[in-house]
Amino acid sequence: MHQISDRLVTVFGGSGFVGRHVVRALARRGYRVRVAVRRPDLARFLMTAGAVGQVHGVQANLRYPDSVEAACEGADAVVNLVGILHESGRNGFEAVQAFGPGAIGRAAKSAGARHYVHVSAIGADAESAAVYARTKAKGEAAARDAFPDVVIHRPSIVFGPEDGFFNRFAAMARIAPALPLIGGGHTRFQPVFVGDVAAAVVEGVDGTAAPGTVYELGGPEVLSFREILEYILKVTNRSRPLLPVPFGIAHLQGRILEVLPKPPLTADQVTMLKVDNVVSASAKREGRTLEGLGLEPTTIEAIVPSYLWRFRKAGQFEKASA
Repeated sequence: MHQISDRLVTVFGGSGFVGRHVVRALARRGYRVRVAVRRPDLARFLMTAGAVGQVHGVQANLRYPDSVEAACEGADAVVNLVGILHESGRNGFEAVQAFGPGAIGRAAKSAGARHYVHVSAIGADAESAAVYARTKAKGEAAARDAFPDVVIHRPSIVFGPEDGFFNRFAAMARIAPALPLIGGGHTRFQPVFVGDVAAAVVEGVDGTAAPGTVYELGGPEVLSFREILEYILKVTNRSRPLLPVPFGIAHLQGRILEVLPKPPLTADQVTMLKVDNVVSASAKREGRTLEGLGLEPTTIEAIVPSYLWRFRKAGQFEKASA
């Protein structure tokens, strides 16, 4: 643990999956951390991430500029991790992902923050057919307009103990007779460990990441959707057929499931699966990667079995299949 400094970092969305790891990484580095969330009571568990008083929560809502400005007041650096996978009520893609990053950037600039780190996603594209990807691109542009030196991190799918990808399909394999291979399972991903994403964010806060740069964060392995599902079945000792589902049918299923409060699949997510989710050749060439930040990407083998064992029939006492 570093000695606690007087430098304050405000982390928007700090109680989420990626956020809790970012908060812990910043606390270990010695920063004071202000966790800005809509429900500060749900961020209380993070108070133990550092010394007494080192981490605390405040209320902030992207729709209310005054709350965003108050959360940034006195901050040396600001981190934005707010994002959604599906729309819910007033928390739509435009409000959260397109407008939010600019609002936070303006507040950070007004507060005199030296660094702004915005976490976006690989696939952010203003021309994408997916609303999620288009609003991610709009958010990046808004962040740059408000804070030109912003460091933008675009991770591929993120894995870790609380992830919503490996855990979701492992849970599905417990009860479903088959697992769906949307579009045949050919989409490629480059799963990145949440701890590595958090380390990259800290590099941006430290000022060691190149200002005004977009980094693409991926792990050491590029795997197809089919290969990931096969790996999950292997680790959890489950035997399930993989059923190819054409994009058209999956899109229709997504439209139907969208009415649920927490839909397992949306039509927009199916659209995103038509494009590979991997680090680009230009990012590798220009050093805009984890390796370019001096970080060694963690393999899924090193982490995923440590939390998917709970989906085996005999839990931790059952060895994974060879």
